[in-house]
Amino acid sequence: MTDPTAGRTALRDLLGLLARGAPAEDFARPAAAARSAGAGAAELAAVEEATAVALEVHRTLLQHRTREAELTALFDTAGDLAALRDLDAVLRAITHRAKQLLHTDVTYLSLIDEAAGDTFMRVTDGSVSAAFQQLRLGMGEGLGGLVAQTARPYATGDYQSDPRFRHTGPIDSAVAEEDLRAILGVPLRLGPKVIGVLFAADRSPRAFSAREVALLSSLADHAAIAIDGARLLEETRQALAELNAASRTIRENSDALRRAEEAHDRLTGLVLRGGDITEVAAAIGTLLDGGTLIHDADGVELARVRSDPRPPTARAVVASRGSGRAVPLEGTWVCAVLAGPELLGSVTLTGRAGLDDAGRRLFERAATVTALLLLLRRSVAETEDRIRGELLGDLLSPSADPAGLAVRARRLGVDLGRPHALFVLHSAAAPRPRLLAAAAHRARERRGLAGVHHDHVVLLAPSDSEGADAPVLAAALGRAVGGPVTVGAARADGSASALPAAHAEALRCLSTLRALGRDGDGAALAELGFLGVLLGDRPDLPAYVRDVLGPLLEYDARRGSDLVHTLRVYFACGMSQARAKDALHVHVNTVVQRLDRIGRLLGPDWQSPDRSLELQLALRLHQVSGGAAAEPSPRSPS
Repeated sequence: MTDPTAGRTALRDLLGLLARGAPAEDFARPAAAARSAGAGAAELAAVEEATAVALEVHRTLLQHRTREAELTALFDTAGDLAALRDLDAVLRAITHRAKQLLHTDVTYLSLIDEAAGDTFMRVTDGSVSAAFQQLRLGMGEGLGGLVAQTARPYATGDYQSDPRFRHTGPIDSAVAEEDLRAILGVPLRLGPKVIGVLFAADRSPRAFSAREVALLSSLADHAAIAIDGARLLEETRQALAELNAASRTIRENSDALRRAEEAHDRLTGLVLRGGDITEVAAAIGTLLDGGTLIHDADGVELARVRSDPRPPTARAVVASRGSGRAVPLEGTWVCAVLAGPELLGSVTLTGRAGLDDAGRRLFERAATVTALLLLLRRSVAETEDRIRGELLGDLLSPSADPAGLAVRARRLGVDLGRPHALFVLHSAAAPRPRLLAAAAHRARERRGLAGVHHDHVVLLAPSDSEGADAPVLAAALGRAVGGPVTVGAARADGSASALPAAHAEALRCLSTLRALGRDGDGAALAELGFLGVLLGDRPDLPAYVRDVLGPLLEYDARRGSDLVHTLRVYFACGMSQARAKDALHVHVNTVVQRLDRIGRLLGPDWQSPDRSLELQLALRLHQVSGGAAAEPSPRSPS
């Protein structure tokens, strides 16, 4: 029996299936139910036609839903890119959405390593193999290497058996460990450049449709944009950080430069106002909050402020001179004071173990100002030394005007009315300019004059004892020039007119010292014994006799003895005791006793050739000067 409503019921059921979005296989049931209900042929044909239309509508709706899901995924990805903060998070989201949209088991993304010339895994979703996640593919190797090399998408339904790709042991082993069969790879492109590959893969064979290739390509484009955006963002951040760092550095350098300029202006102004080396040292210590020592090139201390005395360390000065920078040494800082390549001295900063770059530059600038001061001092000193040297040369000229020279000397602070000594200097170890500089330094200290006259360095200085001053001066100059200096001295009697004669006497004394092999020593002619008496223009014979025979003369005067006469007779008898006792008309024991007394008074070397010559000359001078007439007559033995 037929049901006249079966056809209408089947049509309602088809509409209900469409409304519920039922699976396609459910759409065959309304036609089967109408057939079972005995619907007529016309009704069944209408139901079959309606079923076909419903299936077409179902397919269209399904496509729209799929497209809507894909578009939603793409919009969501675009939204992620717009809020890009973490590149890894965005790439993980893209691979996860690709996995959901393509309904594959695994999705992954690789990037090209330009330095190594291959690709490496960057992000994976669904992978369980550690070897696969660490896989690297050479350009052209496997499916991914071919995509990276050709910039074209490739798909395979079963990679392990597909001969289109260059299989390698590591790639096939990793793919087998992950158990992948179907693989789709699309390039990540930035313009014409490929930067990586996006993959979707299944663990069972399957074919990828053109729609899936297009969808994965769209996601790859988004991934490429994300990578490029992250790169630009990172570069922007880095550039901003570098700009901020540069800005801070500029500010710091600007502040340091301003402080350095202020310090330089302060120190330079101090020098130009006539400040001395101690004031400069104090200013340096105040600027750098430490103690300061300044030494000249020979290591002589020129100034010291808020610091214990200490010599400059030679290796630190050498290191600073070589580098042109201040150098730290054992809790101090040392900076060489230079004028071009010439070493003028050094500055030592104490109490500051650490100096930042700004402080170091400030200290180095202070050393430059110190060089300016030392050059000014040297220039002034050289000018003054030249003027003093010219005055000394005029004083030693026999044709000079004594009155005019005395006035010029007073202008330079030299009082020629005081007792002076004239020293002629010689050194084979030091060049003349160095010896002259050392002599000029001593002259300035003693308010004297120094210069070159007749090829010798000459020093004129106040002195009450030229004989005692000469060896002291020789030793001091020897230390200054680093070699022996020989000094011949003569007394100037307090007038300019006497200086030429004093120079001649000092020059003879110098020649005598050198002839005697006494290089590095100093003396006046009076200290050279009978040679001084013979060579001197103004011999002081009584003084010479007193110097040589003084102990005997005093003994005879005090005891009323006649040791001087005994000694004269002893020498006259050829130093024979037997002949002397006959000449003296005494017993030989008396002669022996008297000679023993003479030896105790004159010293054990009185019979040496040089000493006996001195004694005989003094005895003759004593005799011819009338001293013999005053001698007492021989008395009882002493």
